Amino acid sequence: MLNFGLTEMRLVAPRDGWPNPEAGPSASGADAVLESAMVFATTADAIADCSLVYASTVRRRDLVIPVSSPEEMAIGIHAHDGKSAILFGPERSGLETEDVALANGIVTVPINPDFGSLNLAQAVILLAYEWSRGAELSQPTAKEMEAPAAMADLEGLIGQLEGSLEEAGYFYPPDRVQATKTTLRTILTKPQWSNREIQALRGVIRALSAHRSSKN
Repeated sequence: MLNFGLTEMRLVAPRDGWPNPEAGPSASGADAVLESAMVFATTADAIADCSLVYASTVRRRDLVIPVSSPEEMAIGIHAHDGKSAILFGPERSGLETEDVALANGIVTVPINPDFGSLNLAQAVILLAYEWSRGAELSQPTAKEMEAPAAMADLEGLIGQLEGSLEEAGYFYPPDRVQATKTTLRTILTKPQWSNREIQALRGVIRALSAHRSSKN
């Protein structure tokens, strides 16, 4: 849950009681979820303040309830103004019919019909991930955290590369020199290098040029 920004866990009549001393090690540091967990006697009590509830289970022929994919579920939750909930059943038996009947809809993960076994943790992570896609939780990559290099730095890299390639006799035939330089410029301009990356590339070019000079 915490991997994908979900922190409010509600437990219904937990088999081993609560708090459970085994929960901490199993949660791998997600103490915030455990500490704020609430316990209820019945499913109806647990979702009493929710106005949109999805039951995570296989399609049920005995109940006339809308069935959604994980993506459709996530869209529905994000479009909903009130409190929403996703119901999960016990590891071995899943949700009882009476619990599913309390929900507004069923959410079913499309999986291989010849091997349809999902454990509870897998079901939670799949639906939590789908919910998180619309929750603006994406973390910046290292690339995004570094400011793009100034154009002057990029021009320095391009000039250094062109100079080194000219010394190596790379630009040939003469009538293709400008076209080749334009192609190289396009390749180097697209990535929006950071200053650190440009300095690394310039170091590579210097090393290659020095190695070629020493061999000559």
